[in-house]
Amino acid sequence: MNGASTRPNAVGAVASYAFWGDDGKALAEFYAAALGWKVAQEFPDGNGVPTAFLVTDGSTTFVFYTAKDFKAPNWPEDELPFHLDLAFDDVPAAEQRLLELGATKPDHQPGGEHWTVLRDPSGQPLCISAGWSEGS
Repeated sequence: MNGASTRPNAVGAVASYAFWGDDGKALAEFYAAALGWKVAQEFPDGNGVPTAFLVTDGSTTFVFYTAKDFKAPNWPEDELPFHLDLAFDDVPAAEQRLLELGATKPDHQPGGEHWTVLRDPSGQPLCISAGWSEGS
């Protein structure tokens, strides 16, 4: 096989998860700090200005892009196409740390005791909880 993939041609794998914001570098630094990961690489635009920032733990990769016309969703009025759910062993401590890193906590909290909604520094909602288990 000479290093070729053993996956059938029609089966893919997720290489990374991409997010846009008004400041890709700030978002990358926020999520890297939140997850204990690192900003591993920067990618420049056509003018040589870094606009994409790769954050990884070695197995999962996020890429955060700077989008000059980015507008945060007006949640909860606007539905979200997707968002991140982050799991922490100590949810109250994680909430405090994320707020210190630049997250904000909206008044609308639809998760009750199951999860907490925060907004990242770009204004995009994310949820934090103890994680999901079968039957929860």
